[in-house]
Amino acid sequence: MLSRSYLCSNIVLLVISSVASSDKLYTNDSLRFLVLADWGGLPISPYFTPIEVSVAKVMGDIATNYKSEFVLALGDNFYFNGVENEHDRRFKDTFENVYTAPSLDIPWYIVGGNHDHVGNITGQTEYTNISPRWNFPSLYYRLKFDIPNTKSSILIVMIDTVVLCGNSDMLFPGSAPTGPDDPQAAEEQWAWIEQQLNNSQNFEYVIVAGHFPVWSVAHHGPTECLVSRLQPLLNKYRVNAYFCGHDHNLQYLKEDNSTVKYFVIGSANFVDPSKSHMDSVPPNSLKFFYSQPVGGFAYLTATSQNITLTFADGHEGKDIYQNIILPRSKNF
Repeated sequence: MLSRSYLCSNIVLLVISSVASSDKLYTNDSLRFLVLADWGGLPISPYFTPIEVSVAKVMGDIATNYKSEFVLALGDNFYFNGVENEHDRRFKDTFENVYTAPSLDIPWYIVGGNHDHVGNITGQTEYTNISPRWNFPSLYYRLKFDIPNTKSSILIVMIDTVVLCGNSDMLFPGSAPTGPDDPQAAEEQWAWIEQQLNNSQNFEYVIVAGHFPVWSVAHHGPTECLVSRLQPLLNKYRVNAYFCGHDHNLQYLKEDNSTVKYFVIGSANFVDPSKSHMDSVPPNSLKFFYSQPVGGFAYLTATSQNITLTFADGHEGKDIYQNIILPRSKNF
């Protein structure tokens, strides 16, 4: 387990793996991690859904086989109204008592979603001081990971899309955010995001991760403020990928004439097959869509040559889609 000193906005991880030569699933020159979103159970007993429990089990199996090093959890951590404070029972009932595999006793890096902001989002950041694996040091922060035995590294910029864009109206499911509650806080985060990306020249891989999608064909669809302000930054600074949730399915989208890849990874608790915003994304940008009722998540293996992102189903852990993310130096 990592020391708590690593939980600062300039976090640096040097991951050193000792791997048996006979093991075909991982090597000592790769960094392996999991991504999920919209995983936050239920506000009534038993405080989890069958999909969440099944996804958690499969995540544990894959994390065991691949020696996963950390998890990105991208919001809607507690349905439907977040938590009251850092001592809320939901941390145990929806998180600690569900993701029980020893292989998932690794750092979880958290951002907030729209449902989390309905409650006490500070309670979630404060839980960082209680759980050794819950890492939510602030609403937005950066992570730096070195790929073992290489000169390559990954920058992950964890952002709070509710602060940037405002929350959706919980009385009208599917409603889009209409603007930040605190414009000054939003502008401060926009400036911070651009600063991180502007200073990312030495990273072979740059990933931005938040809750609301930039592009999505599903129920919620694209997020207007992210399309207008984040998408140009992703292109300008040659970001490799944007990870998100919010829509409860798995998607991969990519615009023509852009190297940025968009992954929606939001089916770890509920599944929604809607494609109601198919006409709201750039033509031919949807490359993959999955909404089977077993749910799913992503696991990734990063080497100096590429990052392999795999979507896995939440029932048997079958690989249902795979995509290769090239280093920025090769991605033209």
